[in-house]
Amino acid sequence: MSAKHPVVAVTGSSGAGTSSVTKTFQYIFRREQIAAAIVEGDSFHRYDRTEMKIAEAEAEQAGNNHFCHFSPEANLLEELETLFREYGTDGRGKVRKYLHDEEEAKPFDQKPGTFTPWDDVPKSDLLFYEGLHGAVATDTVNIARHADLLIGVVPIINLEWIQKVHRDKTERGYSGEAIMNTILRRMPDYVNCICPQFSKTHVNFQRVPTVDTSNPFIARFIPTADESFVVIRFRNPRGIDFPYLLSMLHDSFMSRPNIIVIPGGKMELAMQLIFTPLILRLMEAQRKA
Repeated sequence: MSAKHPVVAVTGSSGAGTSSVTKTFQYIFRREQIAAAIVEGDSFHRYDRTEMKIAEAEAEQAGNNHFCHFSPEANLLEELETLFREYGTDGRGKVRKYLHDEEEAKPFDQKPGTFTPWDDVPKSDLLFYEGLHGAVATDTVNIARHADLLIGVVPIINLEWIQKVHRDKTERGYSGEAIMNTILRRMPDYVNCICPQFSKTHVNFQRVPTVDTSNPFIARFIPTADESFVVIRFRNPRGIDFPYLLSMLHDSFMSRPNIIVIPGGKMELAMQLIFTPLILRLMEAQRKA
């Protein structure tokens, strides 16, 4: 952790909604005139799209039917920890970009599904990471210890699957069968690698729908924000002004001493109210360092 070069990480699995949280943080950064170096977790995958298909096939031939992007061995976790550590120490580090589609790839004259070359982190006030492994701690790496602020985004599992099914069908053209196979392949690493991170995060956001999601694979619509509550858990509630949050977030309530429950439509406002002072506190510590 570093007062001079803060590291903020948002972690969550595929379909959890981390991209929406990132947009809220980008709004805070623009409003407060904070220069943030944005790092996507996909850029620390070990393999490009073609290589990953080959690696999955080889793993299956060896009897491993669960090799996936959730797997630690499919990612450059040592390099990610090095980035967090080096940035926290002196504001430097190496980053690259994963090019998801033709639109992203065209400016680089590369194919979709490939990585740009490694480059230096741009000069910035803080590092902001969004991806699968921002709070990972294993026998060989401890990425979580280098972050100043860790946020988990964790919809209840059926809602997460509904969001993934709809995204992968509409945006990526995958079949229902292919999506289900991906979910099943990822399950061991979801349990062993993704879930443990949410015990290390400083703040967790868990969206809970108030409609039936019992069979996520036949759901015609993603539950709307108005059909949901969001459970916000603070690992350390000291310093959190709960009376202020309750007054600003209409129809919210406390369910435990460190948990506030809000209407789903208030999630972005809640993030603004919670994280703006935390980010400004990091910036003030940076100026004093």
